[in-house]
Amino acid sequence: MGLSNLGIFHTLIGIIAIVAAIISYRRFGKINLAHSTGKIYFYTTIITSSSSLGISKLGGFNPGHIFALFIVFLVLAAYYLHAKKKGNNRFRFIENFSLSFSFFLSWLPTVNETFTRVPVGNPLANGPTDPTIGITILVFLVLFIVGSVFQYRQQRKINKAARN
Repeated sequence: MGLSNLGIFHTLIGIIAIVAAIISYRRFGKINLAHSTGKIYFYTTIITSSSSLGISKLGGFNPGHIFALFIVFLVLAAYYLHAKKKGNNRFRFIENFSLSFSFFLSWLPTVNETFTRVPVGNPLANGPTDPTIGITILVFLVLFIVGSVFQYRQQRKINKAARN
C-alpha cells in the first residue's frame, strides 16, 4: 500500500473522525459539538487535516492541502459558533451546515485514496477520474444534500419551539 508513518497516523485518526461523526449523526441527526462524539470529530478532523499537510503524492504544496485547510476552517468556524453564539439559535444552521460540509468534503480524498489502493494489488479504481469514484462521490453528495435539508428542518423546529 506504500503508506508512510505519517500516512498511517493520518489514516487511523481519520477513521476515528468518521466513526465519531457517524455515531453523532445517528444519535442527534447532526455532528453535535456539545457531545463527546462531536468533540472527538472536531479534534480528530483538525489533526487529520493538519497531518495531511505533510503528505503529498504530487510533491510540495498542492490543491489537496488547500482543501485540508478549508476543512479546518469549516470546523473551526462551527466550533466558534457553538462556543460563542450559544444563545442564538440562528447560528445553529451555519454550525450544522459547516460540520456536515466538512464531513462531506473529507470523503472526497478518502474515497479517492481508498478506491485507488484497496484491495492491494487490484484496487477498485484506476485514478481520480475513474467512474467508480465519481458515482461514489455522487452518492455522498446526495446524502449530504438530503441530510442538510433534514438538519435545516430539525433546527427550524427547535428554533420555533424556543421562541414559544
